[in-house]
Amino acid sequence: MSRAVTVGLDGSRESMAAAAWAADEARLRKLPLGLLHAWDLGPDVHTPLIGPDVRPHWAERMPRKAAERIHTTHPGLEVRTAHRCGEPATVLCRAAEDSELLVLGSRGLGGLAGAVVGSVALSVVARTRRPVVLVPVAEPEPARSGSGSGVSHGIVLGIDLARPCDEVLDFAFAHARRHGAALRVLHSWSPPPLHGVRPTAATPVVASGVTAAKEAALTEFLEPWRRKYSTIPVTVRCRAGRAAHDLVEAARAADLVVVGRRTRRSPVGSRIGSVVHAVLQHSPAPVAVIPHA
Repeated sequence: MSRAVTVGLDGSRESMAAAAWAADEARLRKLPLGLLHAWDLGPDVHTPLIGPDVRPHWAERMPRKAAERIHTTHPGLEVRTAHRCGEPATVLCRAAEDSELLVLGSRGLGGLAGAVVGSVALSVVARTRRPVVLVPVAEPEPARSGSGSGVSHGIVLGIDLARPCDEVLDFAFAHARRHGAALRVLHSWSPPPLHGVRPTAATPVVASGVTAAKEAALTEFLEPWRRKYSTIPVTVRCRAGRAAHDLVEAARAADLVVVGRRTRRSPVGSRIGSVVHAVLQHSPAPVAVIPHA
């Protein structure tokens, strides 16, 4: 049986947006779409008036109704539905292991309900070893002059030159090729702390030299990937700055932001990383988080 593109449903607008994004991706990948609702016996922030005896009915109804909607927009796409009772993050992590890709809705820094949904999404991202895409509700696009429906705005790939990895690069390049999109590769670096009361006049010259050296190293590093994916337009940008801030800014004109997450075995402390966490919270575009060793 083919591994599906699986989307987690919770009844929110964000999860419906995630289902629509996942349906497009499943069609392009020629894979089935899996619609999964994970529910437990605790209070439901989206349907607080539903009693525990009615919850199983709604748990079955939610993915079924979503599948009916998907069938109208994506005729011919194989859609599988499922509902599981259990702690949502655990259920979703298990589903991710059997999926090609897991897609979740994201509310970023929304209100109280957003914080609850965000906690599940962040827990899944931190625990799973499979790629996860978080999809926010799309805002109207009047600011993107000249852009129309179905027009690609490109893929943004954040690279850490100190720890680049094949999994992240392969995901970004393959996604760009699949969608016929250009790829923008970003690397931001932090300048060393300045000594003394005032920065010296040589500081801008030093920063410019470091940027040029890093850009040359990144260009050389990407050369095998550009040859492998020769049809994809690739631009490289290195600058002194904050990686999270630069990625969020780039996301304003992107269809997807791709970042890597190192898998950690430590049971304590953050297992997402400050940059990935900030991008997930603030990016207006969907974010793909690719775990790697």
